Amino acid sequence: MQKLTGYSVIIMLIFIQTVFSQQQTGTYINASIGLGITTPNEDVDVFGNGIYIQAEYVWAPKRWFSLRPYAGYINTSTDEDGLSGNLVGARASTKAFFVGGKTKVAIPIPWVAPYVELGLGASIGSFETVTPLINEKESGVTLHIPFSLGLALGRNNNFDVGLSYYFYPSLEQFNGAFAIGVSFPINR
Repeated sequence: MQKLTGYSVIIMLIFIQTVFSQQQTGTYINASIGLGITTPNEDVDVFGNGIYIQAEYVWAPKRWFSLRPYAGYINTSTDEDGLSGNLVGARASTKAFFVGGKTKVAIPIPWVAPYVELGLGASIGSFETVTPLINEKESGVTLHIPFSLGLALGRNNNFDVGLSYYFYPSLEQFNGAFAIGVSFPINR
């Protein structure tokens, strides 16, 4: 059997302490707002920007895991005046409401908890992607796959900063946001 060194004991104590420092279990409402973006799947320098708003109902049965039904709105458009060369007239825009559900897994670190989210949802609105190789204009309901990376901050991890993306398998674009959020406990 291997002998424990002082460093091993310190690392074990830090790990044990961090397991219990994650956000609290229970139910929350999380509200996020940020800078929304839309970009084509094609590797060109065209993007739309605008506003992103999202609200989530959070059910956290464990400190490191939560389920999150969500609803939100994104409105982005391209500033065509800044385009040049073969990109004149190119656009990437989204005006849509979206709903869905996702799961969140966090790494338990005190005051700063990195997380990843993945789920499935639907968007209703208008989507436009125009580049030298793509000409997609669609309106209606479409499937999206949400994916997020971020940091839950604060003593109770009730603030967050993250990158949220929504991939559209049937369209030639994805959208997302750099957003900040805050969680409010309910039924405590």
